[in-house]
Amino acid sequence: MHTYAWWPTLIVLSVATFTDLRSRRIPNWLVGPFLVLGIVASAWLHGWHGLGQSFGGLGLGLLIYGFLFWMGGMGAGDVKLAAAIGAWIGPNQLFIALIVTAMAGGIMVLGWALFSGHLKDMFKGAGDHLKRKMPYAPAIAVGTLISFFAR
Repeated sequence: MHTYAWWPTLIVLSVATFTDLRSRRIPNWLVGPFLVLGIVASAWLHGWHGLGQSFGGLGLGLLIYGFLFWMGGMGAGDVKLAAAIGAWIGPNQLFIALIVTAMAGGIMVLGWALFSGHLKDMFKGAGDHLKRKMPYAPAIAVGTLISFFAR
């Protein structure tokens, strides 16, 4: 467990969730410094191994969420947030976080569709439900924070 990453991650995820819910955006001024500090903290605390873990987590976040962004199912802010989280927690914990995030996101999508009246359209394949965007930072926050306790 990367205990040194808990508080910075909690703070960034709280702000990212708030801004994503409010404006459907995750600001670069939040994610950029968080990413850089994750690389620096990992290298400082764990040397070359930490630096490798940091870049491995960053790469995993970019690879998986970058692909989803490319397919049109994810915003660029979500990709940058996942990469920055990976820089703090490394690829092993990020992999767990992404799995839990996917489960949380699926539950949130169903809840969003139910409460917005689009659930029937979603299952019938009708309507323009793919054009409706749901903020994903809350799911990323849930998945990431649970991953701290998964080991």
